[in-house]
Amino acid sequence: MSTPSARPGAGRNQRTQWMTIILFLLPALTLFVLFVLLPVVQAAHYSLYKWNGLQPLTDFVGLKNYATAFASNIFKTAIFNNLLLIVLSLTVQIPFSLFLAILLNRRFHGRAIFRVIFFLPYVLSEAITGVVFTLLLQPGALVDSGLRSAGLGGVIQDWLGDPGFVMITLFIIISWKYFGFHMILLLAGLKGIPREIEEAALIDGAGRWQVFRFITLPLIGPTLRVSIFLSMIGSLQLFDMVWVMTAGGPLNASNTMAIAMFKAGFKNTQMGYGSAFAVILFLFGLVLALAYQRYVLRRDVEGAITAFNG
Repeated sequence: MSTPSARPGAGRNQRTQWMTIILFLLPALTLFVLFVLLPVVQAAHYSLYKWNGLQPLTDFVGLKNYATAFASNIFKTAIFNNLLLIVLSLTVQIPFSLFLAILLNRRFHGRAIFRVIFFLPYVLSEAITGVVFTLLLQPGALVDSGLRSAGLGGVIQDWLGDPGFVMITLFIIISWKYFGFHMILLLAGLKGIPREIEEAALIDGAGRWQVFRFITLPLIGPTLRVSIFLSMIGSLQLFDMVWVMTAGGPLNASNTMAIAMFKAGFKNTQMGYGSAFAVILFLFGLVLALAYQRYVLRRDVEGAITAFNG
């Protein structure tokens, strides 16, 4: 018995659907290629030359810029500072944001006002935040005066001028700037948990800690993992606020990879060397993102795809 022929026009409808998809994706893909992929390829090309950004690309040095970067103390300090910010963000900033999200998820009068107040720092631009805190942390300025008035003059530091303390100061300011963003993300995740589940666990005799550990925390796991991922990527890309406040100083103690790249390329007119920093930063972020996607976010994505297909 012969098989039934395909419906007339089925192939044409499928081609129309594919053309529609391509037309919708084409603008975004064009922008992605022009402003993401092409600059990455150009940076990789420039990094193979000793180039000041003005003269023709003639002095080919191969991987010498990369070797110089990895041997540089400035690069090592920048790597350490980025890793330090990542560790502090995961151990201090994210738990603090989760704690506030849990508090503000409870029903009490005025909680909407508190949510707005805690989220406001994220709305400020990084440059404005850097300028304001630079003024506040000047010797004898508002912060020092307030500590002396409170009888805490002994804890006063050279907040932005001490190489051993500057990164702690910057982390506190960065946490103040971004904890509201993570708090809102986690609060959205908490809102997706049915209250009936937690109430049923409490009725069955579970304590508050047990409810949080075995019910709340697993259910907000996908949101928490996304928040952690954004925090790590943000710590790697950190530039503008640190540049406004310290410009990588004192004595390069607050350099990040982005600041080291900017200094090498634009301050010292070593565009080839700075491009090597850019490529290293790109590869570092790419490897981190792919590893996190592979080993942490994979089950969340697979679960979403399974639910969609179902």
